[in-house]
Amino acid sequence: MNTDLETLTGYIKSQIPAMVSLETLLSSIPAMSPESEGEGELAKCEALSLALRELGFSHFERYDAPDPRVPSKIRPNLVVTIPGKSDAHRVWFITHMDVVPPGDLTKWDSDPWKVIEKDGKLFGRGVEDNQQGLVSSVFASLAFIKTGIMPPHTIKLLFAADEETGSEYGTLYLLDHFSLFRESDLILIPDGGDERGATIEIAEKNLLWLKITTKGKQTHGSRPDQGSNAHLAACALALALNSLETSFDRRDALFEPDRSTFQPTRKETNVPNINTIPGLDVFCMDCRILPCYSLNVVRKEITRLAHEVEVKYHVEITWTEEQASESPATPVTAPVVRLLSDAIARVYGVSATPVGIGGGTVAAGLRNRGFDAVVWSRMDETAHQPNEYCILENLAGDACVMAAFVLDAGKIN
Repeated sequence: MNTDLETLTGYIKSQIPAMVSLETLLSSIPAMSPESEGEGELAKCEALSLALRELGFSHFERYDAPDPRVPSKIRPNLVVTIPGKSDAHRVWFITHMDVVPPGDLTKWDSDPWKVIEKDGKLFGRGVEDNQQGLVSSVFASLAFIKTGIMPPHTIKLLFAADEETGSEYGTLYLLDHFSLFRESDLILIPDGGDERGATIEIAEKNLLWLKITTKGKQTHGSRPDQGSNAHLAACALALALNSLETSFDRRDALFEPDRSTFQPTRKETNVPNINTIPGLDVFCMDCRILPCYSLNVVRKEITRLAHEVEVKYHVEITWTEEQASESPATPVTAPVVRLLSDAIARVYGVSATPVGIGGGTVAAGLRNRGFDAVVWSRMDETAHQPNEYCILENLAGDACVMAAFVLDAGKIN
């Protein structure tokens, strides 16, 4: 480990109490989307901005996406810059401020909005997803400021809105309205990984979320022939869509699981009583499809199966796409992959492997615009679960990897 990295990592490890304080502050401000009956990220963004100024950051820019559904009417995206010796290959750390709801509070051992430190872990909503990556990127960058070591290339911290519900008001808004990124930039998204930090996500399955409405004819439970059972038809369609897993049957070892998945998920209430056959039914599908299949090919099969169910059950079926994305992979030979692999090996002593994932991240939108991006972190993947936690050792360790990554960026001319 060279002298600069030793200095940076020494500073980072001394800041664990400050990291805990920032995690505690951020979890205390619920930042949920209106889809989750929240008010967005503004309060959290303002608290984060103030905390960062107090820590010593000074270059701030805000990019607010208009959203009339939240009280503030905006969804904030915050960019903090740490100037480097060169601006040719900027290093981006992209994290998100929004969180998912805590869910059933009885399954939590503590208040999800109050961080609890126990057994080397922090418990609370958002502490891992995505505040571990957020706080690690903050203190990796702060280490350069506090030690006086100028980074070889400019560092950009992006704290984005709306990642949990599609990024329409976050990174996609930025990509559509501003020219923030360059093809030469090195983009790391610390928002997914494994317990050893041994996987670098370079590709995602194509994503398709469907909300499917079936309209039939309501009738008394004792006289089914006088109606058209919308729930029965919806069940038939759900099973038919699930069977697409055997139709789109290719395998790709880059992903886990290594196949395409078509899963029925949320079911909305139809009728309140048992003895009424419903005339309206709504359910959702979560489809994660290997990149070898285009979404248009999948859409054609969905349309065909829906029509067959309409004819058989005398119903009308419509659907909306709640999310849809497909993207190319970041090449395994891209500089961001090589430099991150080297940084992980230097700090954690782990040889990292490129992988694909089924979950959606902001990397997909960036890759679609020609920007090589990777997703990495060392974590237990407790995101969205009750008693979500992050490990303190990972919080500091990932910051050290990020600092090494910034230093290694100096190898690029």
